[in-house]
Amino acid sequence: MARKKGRDISGWLLVDKPAGVGSTDVVGRVRWALDAKKAGHAGTLDPDATGLLAVALGEATKTVPYLAEALKAYDFTVTWGAETSTDDAAGTVTRTADTRPAAAAIEAALPAFRGEILQVPPAVSAVRVEGARAYDLARAGETVELAPRPLWVEELSLTEAHADGADLHMVCGKGGYVRSIARDLGRTLGCLGHVATLRRVWSGPFDVADAIPFDRVDRANQAELEAALKPIEAALDLAEMRATEQGAVRLGHGNPGQVLGHAEYGTEVWVSHAGRAIAIGRYLGGEVHPSRVFVLAA
Repeated sequence: MARKKGRDISGWLLVDKPAGVGSTDVVGRVRWALDAKKAGHAGTLDPDATGLLAVALGEATKTVPYLAEALKAYDFTVTWGAETSTDDAAGTVTRTADTRPAAAAIEAALPAFRGEILQVPPAVSAVRVEGARAYDLARAGETVELAPRPLWVEELSLTEAHADGADLHMVCGKGGYVRSIARDLGRTLGCLGHVATLRRVWSGPFDVADAIPFDRVDRANQAELEAALKPIEAALDLAEMRATEQGAVRLGHGNPGQVLGHAEYGTEVWVSHAGRAIAIGRYLGGEVHPSRVFVLAA
C-alpha cells in the first residue's frame, strides 16, 4: 500500500513544548494533526526544556534558515553546587562544590558572558564530530572533546538569586547552549552549576505567548490548527516588494521579475503577489533575482 503523501499546507505553527517531549516529536505530531506533506522546525529544544518551538509547514520550511539566524531568548534556572555529565539536571553528577555565590558576585561575573564570546558546547549535544553526533559518542562511552565556538550574547541578566541557585534571562544568537553558560558561570564563580529548568520565551518575531499548548495539537481539529497558522513571511525580517503581473510569472519560474516598491540596491527582500509571498531574492534595479521561490497550492 502506497504511503499517503499528505496535504500541501504552508505556514508556521507556534507550539509551547512541554518537558519530556523531543522537538522532532512535536514536529511529527503537528505534521500528523494537519496531515501536512512537509514539516520542520527552527531550533531544537532539549527534551527537558519547555517553551517556543516554531514548526514550519510546507513552503515555510524554505524560510527556516532565516529564523535559525535570529536572536532567541531564554529564561532559565541554574542550580549551584554540582556539575553534571549533560550540564543539566538529567545527567549524573560529576563534580561538587560547597561554595554558594551572593547575588553581587553573580552580577559581577555576567559581563564576561556578554557580547562575542567563545563557548564549548555540552558533550551531550547535536554537534557533529567526524560525522557523528556528540551525544551519540558520549552515550557510547567515548570522551568527546569539542572545540570552542563563537556565540553572540545580546543580553544575560540575573532575575533572582536563591540560596542554591539563580534565575537568569539570556538573549543570544544562533548556536547558543544555555547549558554551557550555566556550566561556565558556575566554574567562574567557583561553585559549579548546571541548568535546572530552561524555557525559550521568544525566537525572532515569534513569542511563546502566541503559541498553542502541545496537548492542544491532538485535541484541536484541522480547521482550528489552520486558523492558528502564521504566514510564510512571518519569519522574515526583510523588506517586502510587490511583483507586477508579469514579474510574478517570471519569479514563479525562478527568473528575475519586475517589482514595485523601493529598497537599497542589492538588498535581500521578499516578494508578494495577490497577498501571498512568492519569492525571496536580491533587489537589483527594479527587479528581484530570486534565491527561493514559493510554490503554493491554489
